[in-house]
Amino acid sequence: MTTAVVFDSAGTLLRTYRVLKDVINDTVQNNVETITLTASCKERALILLYVHSRDIIDEDPSRLLSGYLQENNIDFGISCTCKAVTADYIRDLLYNDSRATIGDLQGCIRTVWGACKKETVVALNSGVMLNGNHGGIEFVVTAGGRPFSRARETIQNLQTMGVGTYIASGDRTKKLMKMADYLGVPQDNTHGVATPAIKEQVVEDLKRQYDMVVMVGDGINDLRAMKKADFAILSLQQNTDKPEPLLKAADFTINSVHEVVDIVDRLRN
Repeated sequence: MTTAVVFDSAGTLLRTYRVLKDVINDTVQNNVETITLTASCKERALILLYVHSRDIIDEDPSRLLSGYLQENNIDFGISCTCKAVTADYIRDLLYNDSRATIGDLQGCIRTVWGACKKETVVALNSGVMLNGNHGGIEFVVTAGGRPFSRARETIQNLQTMGVGTYIASGDRTKKLMKMADYLGVPQDNTHGVATPAIKEQVVEDLKRQYDMVVMVGDGINDLRAMKKADFAILSLQQNTDKPEPLLKAADFTINSVHEVVDIVDRLRN
C-alpha cells in the first residue's frame, strides 16, 4: 500500500516558543497560540514577514515598522485569516499602519533568540497580526522552533518503510526549507506559508497519488487537512489543551512524534 504522511511543522515536528506584543495595549505574552487568537476575531489576519531577524535588529527602534517594510519592499505571506481577503487589502493595512514600531518587533526577536540560541537548529520567523477593526497592526510576533527529540529519526524511519514524507506549514518557506533539509524531507515535498485551505489541497492532491494519506497536526489550522486525510493524527507533544473539533477529527493522538511510525506501520498491515 503506497502511503504518504503530511506533517505540520510548529508544534508537530518542532517545539515552538512564541512571543507576541500587543502594540495597542503595550503588553507582551509568551507562548500564545496565534492561530487560535486569529480565529477568535473575523477581522484578524496572521501575516508572515519575509525579512531576516538580523536586519530588523540593526534598525532604529523608534521607526515605524510599516515605513521600513515599504522602503525595503518587504513582501509578506498570508498565514491564516478568518475570512477571504486579497493581497491588496492586506498590503493596505500593513503598509499604512501607524502604531507598530521596529522596537516592538525587536523586543520579540531578542526574547525568542535568548530562549533558543543554544539549540543546534533553530527556525526563527517574525510576523504581525492585522485587525481590520483597528485599521492596521494589532500584534507583532516572533516564533522560534527546534526539532522535537526523534523528529529526524521519525522521518528517516518512515522513508525506510517506503512512506512519502511531506510538510505543509504556515511557516515562512525559506526557513521551512532549511528545517526540512535538516529533517530529511525533500524540498519538493515541503509547502510553506500554507493556509488551512492549502494544507487541505496538499492532502487532496496526494490522495490521487497514494493509496493512503495521513495528516499529522496539532492546531485548528490543521483541521481541514485532518478531515480530508484518510487518517488524522493529533499531536499533544507541545500542548495537551486542544479544542473539541480537533479531538473529534483525530483518529489517533500522540505524545511523541515518533509514535507516528508505529501507527503508520499498523495501518499498512
